[in-house]
Amino acid sequence: MADEAPKKLVVVGDRVLITPEEGEERTGVGLYLPATAIQSQQVQSGRITATGPGTPTAEPASLDDEPWKIGMGGGETRYVPMQARVGDFALFFRKASVEITFEGKKYLVVPQAAILILVRADHPENEP
Repeated sequence: MADEAPKKLVVVGDRVLITPEEGEERTGVGLYLPATAIQSQQVQSGRITATGPGTPTAEPASLDDEPWKIGMGGGETRYVPMQARVGDFALFFRKASVEITFEGKKYLVVPQAAILILVRADHPENEP
């Protein structure tokens, strides 16, 4: 199997893939974390590497239809967009994260709801 295609991680739903930073009092982007947060590891920080498409939502026209018919139309899935973006620095609840290792690198998978704050470079190209 020498001709194996390269693998990539695909994030689903409203989750984000984060490359974690090691716990320090001050993060790489200048956020100061209180000692209580570091000691008990309630929060953790890292850089967002990938995001899922968002939370799936029903097509508005299908809400008036019979519940058993929803999803049978074969229409395109719509999503509530993600607020988190690739490249953002995130501060999130540690307990909500799941640690994975992919091709020797450590990542955390975190639901967007567990993110407390995002730090984003204020550049025009970062706007939606």
